[in-house]
Amino acid sequence: MKTRRVAILGSTGSIGSQTLEVVASQPSLSVCALAAGNNWRLLAEQARQFRPEAVAVASPESAEAIRSAAGAGDVPHILSGPDAMTELIHRTHPDVVLSGVVGTSGLAPTLAAIECGATLAIANKETLVMAGAIVMPAAHAAGVPVLPVDSEHSAIFQCLLAGRREQVRRIVITASGGALRDWPGEKVEKATVADALKHPTWSMGRKITIDSATLINKALEVVEAHWLFDMPAEQIDVVLHGESIVHSFVEYCDGSAIAQMGKPSMTTPISYALSWPERFERQVAPLDLATAGKLTFSALSDRFERAVRLGHAAIARGGAAGAVLNAANEAAVEAFLAGRIRFGRIVEMVETVLNQTPPVTEVTLEALLRADSWARTQVQELI
Repeated sequence: MKTRRVAILGSTGSIGSQTLEVVASQPSLSVCALAAGNNWRLLAEQARQFRPEAVAVASPESAEAIRSAAGAGDVPHILSGPDAMTELIHRTHPDVVLSGVVGTSGLAPTLAAIECGATLAIANKETLVMAGAIVMPAAHAAGVPVLPVDSEHSAIFQCLLAGRREQVRRIVITASGGALRDWPGEKVEKATVADALKHPTWSMGRKITIDSATLINKALEVVEAHWLFDMPAEQIDVVLHGESIVHSFVEYCDGSAIAQMGKPSMTTPISYALSWPERFERQVAPLDLATAGKLTFSALSDRFERAVRLGHAAIARGGAAGAVLNAANEAAVEAFLAGRIRFGRIVEMVETVLNQTPPVTEVTLEALLRADSWARTQVQELI
C-alpha cells in the first residue's frame, strides 16, 4: 500500500490519541500534521514522536510553549489562532484528514480538506449535522471520499457493500444507552456529571459521553446517517444494545439483515477509515461470541425516544435545523458540565430551541453560522 500522509485534527483527544496508535502500528501511514486545542504538553510529545511537518494550536501562548518545549526540528511550523487548522491543511496538503475535534470547530478545516482533495475521515459528527447540506455536495463535486469514523456509521458503510442502495429497506443504529441507561426517570433528572460520565463500554471524551447518556448522540447520528448515506429519516431507526458488539445493521428488501460486529474499540473503525478501500492486518484478539454470551436488544424508552426524535425532527425541518440541534446541544451540555443546569434539562432545552428554529431562504455557510449563534443564545436565555 502506498504511504498515506495523515493530518489529525484533535490529536490530543480520545479519537486523536487512538488514531496515533493505529498510525504507529502501520508502516504505510505517516503523520504530516497535528492539531489540538491548548493541550500543548501532549501535542509537543506527539510532535517529538511523529515529527509532523506542522502543528496547530488554539492560542499564541500555547504555540510559544510548544516552541520552547519541542526539540529542534521536531516541529518546523507552529500555527495558532482560530484559522490555524484550516491553514494547517492548506500548508501540508495531506492525503487523509481525520477530524476528531469536538463541535463546530471542525467545519472550516473539513471544507479546506475538500478543497485540497484529501480523503475525509470524519469522527466529528457535528460537522455533518450542522452543515451536511454543504459538505456532502462539495465532497461529491470534488470527488473526495467521505469515510465515517463513528463505529455506528463505519458499520453501516461496511454493511451497505452487501447490496445496492435501492435494495435497502432501513438502517438500524445501535445504542449502548450510556451510563444512566437503567436508571429510573426521577433519578436520571438529578444525575451528576460524575454519574453521566461513567460509560459502561466506551472510553470517549466528556461531551460525547454526556451525549451518550442523554441519547442525543443518536439524534445527531440519525442526521449524520441521513447525509452520509443519502437516506430519508423514515428509513433510519435506533435500537438499544448494551453490549456494544453489533455496531449497527442494514436490513435489505428481501428481509436479510447484514450486521457489522466487533469489540467496542474505536481503533477498528479508525483503522478501516485510514486503510479504505483495503484493510490493515492488525494484531487484535478475535471476537469470541461464545464468551460474550447473550447479545440483547430492546426498544427505546420514552426518555430515549424523545431524544432520538430530535434527529428526525431536524431532518424534517431542513434548512438550518441541523445547525440549531447541534449548537443547542453543545451549549446545554456545556452548561451541565459547568454545573449550571441539571442533567434532566438538556434534552428539554434542546427540544425547545429546535422547535423555534427560524426559517432560512437559502442554506449557506453564513446562514448556518447565524443559526448556530442564535441557538446558543437561546439556550443561555433559557438558563
